[in-house]
Amino acid sequence: MSAVIQSSDHERLGRAVRELRARRGLSQEVLGYRSGLHRNYIGAIERGEINPTFRVLIKLSHGLDFELSEIMALWEERSTDPPPRRRRRTRRPTSP
Repeated sequence: MSAVIQSSDHERLGRAVRELRARRGLSQEVLGYRSGLHRNYIGAIERGEINPTFRVLIKLSHGLDFELSEIMALWEERSTDPPPRRRRRTRRPTSP
């Protein structure tokens, strides 16, 4: 069962967080530690599956070492990006 994306805005926020995390060379686990959030929660934000609170956004900005305004500026820039292509999951063959 896959989680549902909240909205295109949430998806854009997730892409912005993922991009900034990559710029810093951080794993989801390290960002989670630095932010005081669980790595699974970071992943859900990056996939646009949850609606993070303002408090969580502040924690993310501290963990990423970016101002919250920089995160929001990147979120705004992503509004003109085409939606990402969804990768289809392929089933692995089961061994007998």
